[in-house]
Amino acid sequence: MDLLGGVSFQRLEGAVKAASLRQQVLANNIANVDTPHFKRSDVVFEELLAREMGTSSFAAQGVSGIRTDPRHIPIGSSGTVPSAQVVTDNSTVITNSLNNVDIDKEMAMLAENQLRYNLFVQQISHEISMYRTAIKGQV
Repeated sequence: MDLLGGVSFQRLEGAVKAASLRQQVLANNIANVDTPHFKRSDVVFEELLAREMGTSSFAAQGVSGIRTDPRHIPIGSSGTVPSAQVVTDNSTVITNSLNNVDIDKEMAMLAENQLRYNLFVQQISHEISMYRTAIKGQV
């Protein structure tokens, strides 16, 4: 039995990786706020995960099956966690230098991402402590 290999734990792991990548991308955007012709980037993960989780009518009903053999037909969510993707916004311009970085928006997104990252790490810590309690039998 793989305790930390479950779908929910894999989704949390993917979310932490996406938040870490988003931190790097936002920091790069902020560092290039005055660079002429620089186009901001963003990380897409939540939309991909929501699409992956909602691909089945069974998943919408909250029903999922456990595949004990790769030949079984998946029921509900496939359990695959998409990788975060970096996308560049080439369609907008904010300054005369053709740069599209809004420093106020980037700083707000950076703060939001930090809160989101902290939430994911706390959730992972909670799940691991629950496993530890279940194994040891202590509170």
